[in-house]
Amino acid sequence: MTQKGDEMKPLSRSRVVLSQVFACLALDFLLAGLGMSISFVTVVLPEVLDAKEGLSINKEQASWFGSMAFLCQPIGSIFSGPLLDYFGRRKALFLVNIPHVIAWLLMYYAWNVPSLFIGNALLGIGIGIMEAPSVTYVGEVTDPSIRGFLTTLTNSFTSAGIFVAYLLGTVLPWRQAALVSLSVPLATMALVLLVPETPIWLLSKGRQKEALRSLCRLRGWTKPEHVKEEFEQLLQYHDVIKQCVICAKEGRSETDHCKHSNYNIIKRIVFKIKHILLVKETLRPFALVMAYFFFHNLSGLNPVRPNMVNFCKALGMKYDSKTIVVVVGAVFIVMNITAAIMVKMMGKRKLIIGSLLATAFCSLGISVYASSKIPASVFSYEADTFPEAKETLPIILFMALVCFTSLGIPWALLTEVFPFRSRGTATGLAAALNYFIVFLATKTNYNLEATFHISGTFAIYSALIFIGTVYMYFFLPETEKKTLAQIEDYYKGNRKIFADDFLINAFRKEKGVNLDANKPMLVS
Repeated sequence: MTQKGDEMKPLSRSRVVLSQVFACLALDFLLAGLGMSISFVTVVLPEVLDAKEGLSINKEQASWFGSMAFLCQPIGSIFSGPLLDYFGRRKALFLVNIPHVIAWLLMYYAWNVPSLFIGNALLGIGIGIMEAPSVTYVGEVTDPSIRGFLTTLTNSFTSAGIFVAYLLGTVLPWRQAALVSLSVPLATMALVLLVPETPIWLLSKGRQKEALRSLCRLRGWTKPEHVKEEFEQLLQYHDVIKQCVICAKEGRSETDHCKHSNYNIIKRIVFKIKHILLVKETLRPFALVMAYFFFHNLSGLNPVRPNMVNFCKALGMKYDSKTIVVVVGAVFIVMNITAAIMVKMMGKRKLIIGSLLATAFCSLGISVYASSKIPASVFSYEADTFPEAKETLPIILFMALVCFTSLGIPWALLTEVFPFRSRGTATGLAAALNYFIVFLATKTNYNLEATFHISGTFAIYSALIFIGTVYMYFFLPETEKKTLAQIEDYYKGNRKIFADDFLINAFRKEKGVNLDANKPMLVS
């Protein structure tokens, strides 16, 4: 018989971490599939652009093909939030793979240009549907001490998918590469059957015993006694979020006789928009996340990603462009793992601001190089304009751009900033708008380069990222090692500017403001 003292013996930290890593395993495969889907256009485009045999598209069609998936991703994202809230995080992780199963089969059997576009569009829709479940699940199953590390580390699986897609493009014809890619969503669907539902979602459905069992499983396959304190905190948080927001504002805590619970479907939608989405604790992080997505996506790397093989040739890089693209995929993985480690060491705020600033300088460096070394006639969408001279410097500049862009963690930020009431819908909307931004970035890259050359295009990107660095410096709070409830309190409060370092202190000293380091600067 087990003694009480033995039952309360602290679990090893490695066991607690391992249980959460295991819970994220299906999610990791899902993100690998997402990375393959995002990057597959890079594999297909150089093979079908003005192809002499088989499927062939012209340069105008190529600009649309390269951005088609991003244009369709918002469609999937719109359904992502409701799917997440209705079916739960676990079932949603299973269902979101279905569009990709169909898409990979359609890409393999593509018989003409429209079928190729439809397959790419389905990949985009599938990516959009995936976003809310993927970013929400990891945020809700991990504890605050390792959430930043695990959310950042899971991004490395997206990068692994990107790498695998690029690698398949070098060793297989694109149709066979599509068929191999089909194995990833099928494996993900099998793995989802092994992971638990999130405790907070189970509580929201009144399934308290299941929520406790899930939490025990996620904290090292332990017993209820070991998670009693955390479970009580979850219950308190759930008691707060289950209250009607209007009744809570009016000072009524009981919800049993709340008249708002009897609303019809139209009134419920209006109610959710007005009192759950259009509130400060949702709108403020939503604006912050969208600003970060905007500046991150215009880093210079994402706009050229669909046409990366030809872009490397247009920039006059010394080595084979397909080999460079595979190396880019490998660099993504290494830098995402590096970002996960750096988050633990320095927090999210410094990492985000530092990576944006470094990215801005890299884009500026590419602009200066292109202005001085690349002829004005070079256009990355026309193979017959590529320079004959091959240099090493553009490889260095481009790889530096890849490194610092990969240190960006917008999806890690998205996992934790929204309150539970609006998390599914707000995450889906943020993902939808993000991919619309990516669509604009990739589609306009063709027009910008045709008008301003590579040098002018990257000068524009650099200027935008410098602006983004300043914006994030002032308005991004540090959320590392904070609970979801604490992060929600950030945005409920009146504090707007979160900068509190030597630059702000110098300004405050000049203005004669108290420099107490323990009192962060507050601006209402």
